[in-house]
Amino acid sequence: MNDDSITIRILCPKLVLANSGLQWLIGSPFFPPLTVVSTVRCIHDNSSSADYDKESDDLQTLLLKGFYIIGALIIKTADAEKNASEAIDAARRLRRLLSGEAEMPDTVTIGAVADSLGADIKFFVSRLENSTSIETVDYVLYDDNPEKFVWERGCLIRCELPIKLPFYYPANNPSDAEKRYSHAIESVATKLKDAQIAYVVESLSQVSAEVPLPVLFRGKDLDFDADLSNIKLVGEADEDDTKVLSCAHFCLQNISAPAIFSAENADKIQVSVLLNTSQKPTKSTAPIAEYYPALEDARLLVVDWKLDVLCYATKRLPLIYALSKLVVPGLVDQLNTMKKAIMPYLLTQHPQLRPFHFSPPGVLQPITVIYELSYGETEMKQ
Repeated sequence: MNDDSITIRILCPKLVLANSGLQWLIGSPFFPPLTVVSTVRCIHDNSSSADYDKESDDLQTLLLKGFYIIGALIIKTADAEKNASEAIDAARRLRRLLSGEAEMPDTVTIGAVADSLGADIKFFVSRLENSTSIETVDYVLYDDNPEKFVWERGCLIRCELPIKLPFYYPANNPSDAEKRYSHAIESVATKLKDAQIAYVVESLSQVSAEVPLPVLFRGKDLDFDADLSNIKLVGEADEDDTKVLSCAHFCLQNISAPAIFSAENADKIQVSVLLNTSQKPTKSTAPIAEYYPALEDARLLVVDWKLDVLCYATKRLPLIYALSKLVVPGLVDQLNTMKKAIMPYLLTQHPQLRPFHFSPPGVLQPITVIYELSYGETEMKQ
């Protein structure tokens, strides 16, 4: 194997999910490049092309932060290279929508082509984001113990945040409610990055009396501009430095490894958000109250829901980046998803939306699904 050769590592037990269509290949920035953790069938695929806007909206919720699109697999029996190029273009397009960036850095992207039986799979890659050149991959490794690969090195981070959002809108101009609602949502998203907001991090493990004490971070401690691929991971020698305290600090499984590696047995970290920004002031001030009467009749509208975000991180990731690059973006994405879902019903009865996390059989990582609870158990409208 020469230095220029490319190797793809396959972790998912089943790579081909159907006998036709498009599938997304999922990887993680915490794994070696071109490691396929799982595959997800394109939800909004039809005979002509995928609906990428709807697909990105659904995957924004479905995929945990800590996983991302690294390629696509297409099931066709014709020209393999042509179909691989089509799969690569599809993966790039979806990745841009999920990132919100028009231009992406150069990243190696996988294009896989399978026959209808899934017995013959050919792999190709493109090294440059805007290049049409593709290369055949000759080395593909199938991991014998994928669960251990994922969960021995990683942990889950969960953040639940109840939100009750009151706002007023002019009684004689109901259409203005949507504008006020959008502004209120944007204010909440901005507040999550405020310098004084507090994030309390603690372990969810109950297997030991030696549970580490919670650690508090403020927004000013975080770095929202860093790139996950360039972040320096923490070594054991750095653990005494609070500034580079890693997720491993709250992972008790380092002491006693589980008998079975799985999402259910993984180390779990809880993050709580404290919006109270009270601190010792730098100078003494007196509180001031002012009254601003409404210029016209107004109505009060209250939107009430609960955000519930689950993320995946390597145990060596510094906690400040786990918060700024995984938890906070996850909260903002879920906030925007809730916003879109409620907008059509803003002035009527609001949907009862609730996120739930699942570990589907045959899938290594959990997924998140938002359900409408008022539909009942039939789920016909989900």
